[in-house]
Amino acid sequence: MTNSLWMQGVEWLAAAAPDPRACKRAWDQGTGTVLLEAGRYWDVLSVPDQLGLLTLDVLWQEPLQVPGPTLVDTAAQRVGFFLPPDPASHWVGAGLRHAGKGTWVAVPPPYRPARFLEWLIPPDGTGALHSPVTLERALGRANGTLATLAPLREG
Repeated sequence: MTNSLWMQGVEWLAAAAPDPRACKRAWDQGTGTVLLEAGRYWDVLSVPDQLGLLTLDVLWQEPLQVPGPTLVDTAAQRVGFFLPPDPASHWVGAGLRHAGKGTWVAVPPPYRPARFLEWLIPPDGTGALHSPVTLERALGRANGTLATLAPLREG
């Protein structure tokens, strides 16, 4: 990713902060992460990392479609998919967590990892997000694959 795209991603992501300038300063000078409120520009669907990484593989197989911003938390072993805000959405499934309006998400800058957080697909500054329908389909396929593999791991 070029510096120009990084900067566009920084501006887009920092816009979700109450004080975008302070947000950018914290990324540059602080611990590397800031808390941003979900529900205004984006929501986040967080899933267990094994399911999330397999889902991301499925999403990459979609022709002509680049997956949206995706964050991994290696300490919590979770993957977060950034979606359009939708206060009426209800994601159902084992281990799924939906962060919408009124919730806060720890986010590193788009240009580098910070502690346990790293962008698998950083925001590009265009506002592109995961399509909920496409993500739901990919989660279903990935979950089916994991269910098929479960007996092999146990045996």
